[in-house]
Amino acid sequence: MVDKDKVAAPREPVWTYRGYELKASEFTTAMVHLFRAEVQRANIWRQRLDTTTNWAVVTTGALISFAFSQAQGSAVVVLLNMVLVTMFLVIEARRYRYYELWSYRIRLMETDFFAAMLVPPFQPSPEWAESLAESLLQPDFPISNWEALGRRLRRNYWWIYAILGGAWLAHLWLLPVTAASWQEFIRRAEVGGIPGEIVLACMLAAYAALAVLGLATLPLQRAAGEVLPRHDLAPVKTDEQASPGLLRAWFRPTHRRQQLLAVIITAQADRVSQAILKSMGRGVTALTGKGMYTGQERTVLLCALTVTEIAHLKHLAAEADPQAFVVVTPAQDVFGKGFMPLEEKT
Repeated sequence: MVDKDKVAAPREPVWTYRGYELKASEFTTAMVHLFRAEVQRANIWRQRLDTTTNWAVVTTGALISFAFSQAQGSAVVVLLNMVLVTMFLVIEARRYRYYELWSYRIRLMETDFFAAMLVPPFQPSPEWAESLAESLLQPDFPISNWEALGRRLRRNYWWIYAILGGAWLAHLWLLPVTAASWQEFIRRAEVGGIPGEIVLACMLAAYAALAVLGLATLPLQRAAGEVLPRHDLAPVKTDEQASPGLLRAWFRPTHRRQQLLAVIITAQADRVSQAILKSMGRGVTALTGKGMYTGQERTVLLCALTVTEIAHLKHLAAEADPQAFVVVTPAQDVFGKGFMPLEEKT
């Protein structure tokens, strides 16, 4: 008969990653606190976005009311309001990029942590952990400034610009009295010594530029905080096929996890390489070298890794050989297991 008191209690599941072991309760608690912090950040920047839009709406309404409040009022007030609204658009696009940074982290945790908990067994992927860790260590905007400008323009500011343009034309035509001819309408469009034809042409060019900005950035859908289609049954196009040439380079940022190459010069090659193989799961290549100053033989280890693994590598190297010499350099491309596939699947 088995003594129930001697039966070992079931061990709490442990999440192991890079040699660290965290109990499920500890890991979940840490992730919940991180999630709450990122949501709070996103909410703050969301409020800042709304504040900037409110500035644009309030100033537009106030200046249009002022322009139409007196018959002899100048339509230049409306043009100045357009400049002010453009400044608000630029400020809001900058704030939107910060909002997207926090939203990107939130979406990573929602899709690869909380959603994974609902579909047992719970196994967060290393790729997700790498992406989240890199975003925390080296924050980078997930969307370009062009995408932010285009998205905020289409969402809010295009309507403000349309109201301003209509108000400007109405002011020229109606005040102080209805224009009797096209020539009089052109004359009223003059600003200082600038002829009305040039002013109208500049306004037309400005609105055409806004339309181009809104349409050209329409295919850019890297915003994590927006409800955008993530999966399509149609064949997926590469970035080069979707927007070839200079258009892609100008509008679409190319972002991927930073890849590095570590060069380790050590007299304890076996200890260092085994530590890297076991703790990091990264491959190591050994070359033979010679120190030209000391004349001693040394082993040169090569290891490809990502930016989030630098601290771990340095710790392992220092623990195995305190006299090791470590050089970490950026790698243009790394192909193979753990990185990009050597051959693309067709």
